[in-house]
Amino acid sequence: MRRSGAFAALGLALIFTGCKKAQSTPEDLFIENLLSQMTIEEKIGQMNQVSWGDWNEMARKGEIGSVLNLTDLYAINEMQRCAIEESRLGIPVLVSRDVIHGYRTMMPIPLGQAATFNPEIARKGARVAAIEATAEGIRWTFAPMVDISRDPRWGRIAESCGEDAYLTSVMGAAMVKGFQGDSLNDPTSMAACVKHFVGYGAAEGGKDYNSTKLTENELRNVYLPPFEAACKAGSATYMTSFNDNDGIPCTANEFILKNVLRNEWQFDGFVVSDWASVAEMVPHGFAADNKEAAMKAVKAGVDMEMVSGTYAAHIKELHKEGKVDKKHLDDAVRNILRVKYRLGLFENPYFDPEQKVAYVPEHLEVARQAATESAILLKNENRTLPLDEKKIRNLAIIGPMADAPYEQMGTWSFDGQKEYTVTPLTAIREMVGNKVNVIYQPGLDFSRDKDKKGFGAALTAAKQADAVVVFVGEEAILSGEAHSLADLNLVGAQKELVRALSETGKPLVTVVMAGRPLTIGEELERSHSVLYSFHPGTMGGPALADLLFGKAVPSGKTPVTFPKMVGQIPVYYNHKMTGRPASRQETLMDAIPVEAGQTSLGCTSFYLDAGFDPLVPFGYGLSYTTFAYDTPRLNTNQYGKNDVIKATCTLTNTGDYEATEVAQLYVRDMVGSLTRPVKELKGFQRVTLKPGESKDVTFELPVEELAYWNIDMQHKVEEGDFQLWINTDSRSGDAAPFRVIETI
Repeated sequence: MRRSGAFAALGLALIFTGCKKAQSTPEDLFIENLLSQMTIEEKIGQMNQVSWGDWNEMARKGEIGSVLNLTDLYAINEMQRCAIEESRLGIPVLVSRDVIHGYRTMMPIPLGQAATFNPEIARKGARVAAIEATAEGIRWTFAPMVDISRDPRWGRIAESCGEDAYLTSVMGAAMVKGFQGDSLNDPTSMAACVKHFVGYGAAEGGKDYNSTKLTENELRNVYLPPFEAACKAGSATYMTSFNDNDGIPCTANEFILKNVLRNEWQFDGFVVSDWASVAEMVPHGFAADNKEAAMKAVKAGVDMEMVSGTYAAHIKELHKEGKVDKKHLDDAVRNILRVKYRLGLFENPYFDPEQKVAYVPEHLEVARQAATESAILLKNENRTLPLDEKKIRNLAIIGPMADAPYEQMGTWSFDGQKEYTVTPLTAIREMVGNKVNVIYQPGLDFSRDKDKKGFGAALTAAKQADAVVVFVGEEAILSGEAHSLADLNLVGAQKELVRALSETGKPLVTVVMAGRPLTIGEELERSHSVLYSFHPGTMGGPALADLLFGKAVPSGKTPVTFPKMVGQIPVYYNHKMTGRPASRQETLMDAIPVEAGQTSLGCTSFYLDAGFDPLVPFGYGLSYTTFAYDTPRLNTNQYGKNDVIKATCTLTNTGDYEATEVAQLYVRDMVGSLTRPVKELKGFQRVTLKPGESKDVTFELPVEELAYWNIDMQHKVEEGDFQLWINTDSRSGDAAPFRVIETI
């Protein structure tokens, strides 16, 4: 196989440079030598990503740096051959695809993976995706998404790890490591692309693509930390976001792209725009035309443009006019070539299209484990779950999501194949065999179905059964990009279906499969047990069957707060206190006397109709067993800047099942130069205990991790009083006080 002309040129460069550049690495020498040979047209070509056109001809002319959504395996190799063997410099093309939570074998959606509170699951899932995608020529994915998502109306919350910066940082970094493996130049590794930089999850009103109004303080303390964690994990690329923040589209924001990403974090990969976000600065009203949009984006530090073509159309002219200088172009191309070099594309640009690695048993096992650990038990009245095969003779399986293989894969499942998806109905039938009579009646044909013609058969099945399991939720298309919702109730006639089933008097288990938190207060009230599964992917059926019948015990925790009603949004656990903070003792609307005085209600920050609490708090999830925590014990009550807080709590399994609990560490800074959150997650551990077993769970938290960006925009720990919790969720437990007496 012929190596590229660029590699041959590098050999000559190394011969003639001798020791003059001994301080340079082979990577540097290679890139600088190649860059020195490039015409402006070839440089612009590297900055151009396309999703359609004559791939081969563009590759021959050096007009593309990357292709998006080319999926014909043989066409990929042929296009690469044209680039390597027929273009002037032989620079390979970077093949990309949205591989978000799996390629063929679909893992739970990222929000579901976050519910595991298990970064190893995230790493394994991304590794499986990388192995399967690279086997089909794809070496660059647009994941992970680490946008902080506090609004479940926003469809892309499904792609996120939820509302918390710490959890998102840990899970996002694990995904980066999974996609990229131990070394980028491994043929099974693909370049990660951390997105969307930055603030996209705070879109006004939860409407996709909308404006954000985040201050620098909010950016630095909440929205930027997961992106920095991904940078430290070695992410090869970043993607700018669609939104404007404080009036500046992120695709032209020099502060975040140069000051923060390049200068502060020392990122040396490349930045790509989101789909057409360069050209979209025109309708934003930030650029008069595509030419000005191209100028602003490239000068801000966007190295590669995704699909809108303004770079290809205008950069050469902008360069001639002196509006885009040589340094802007060289820096961008240098960054792109660096990633291609690290991926090993110059040495190994091709792949074997005949290899078969998708859906192998070990990949399916990772998907099953991820789906099992991601499911959250929200209610289990009278120990309705797990179901006992010995006591149940007839089991009614109801609902539009019970046997919906396409829908349970979730959003961004471009390459998942529903024929490989195992649904709950299929898995339950396989599990119980002839021991239990499974009566299946969907009741509704799909989640949005409003036709109740199937209710009669569903209710008849329920009345014949010893227990009823109803599978409801939302189809995959109802979450994800451009699928924001103003109403978070169950769609179609699903609410009426659950209501009717509850009135049969039979034990009712409701399983929700959805891409976001839904407002399911009535369903929680009417059901004996509720199991929530963010779209669980290919092996969601076996995972849920295992949980329903006690072959596995739920351990998932909510990665985002569930609102009671849309009017509570935004509602998240790590809010700040007001000068008039509310409590659970406030007066609700129904208790207000007629002609009440204006000041009789307490005058606090409180919803009269919704009350103090959300439907479900962050970090919440039950088990088939019970756990007891004692008050945390600290190694001391005063700490200096170089100290490590050692906090220990005894955790006891007080129930009847061996199970895993996610112990969570929270901290509060009581007084700061800026107001501080009421709690912040600082750590978590998955702890498995047998019935009656106790274990001391210890967290070691360096004092420096209490730092935040303060009133002087300095990242430091401030002296003062703190509180610390170790418990089962963000709402529970007794605090242990401590004091920081020496600042960093």
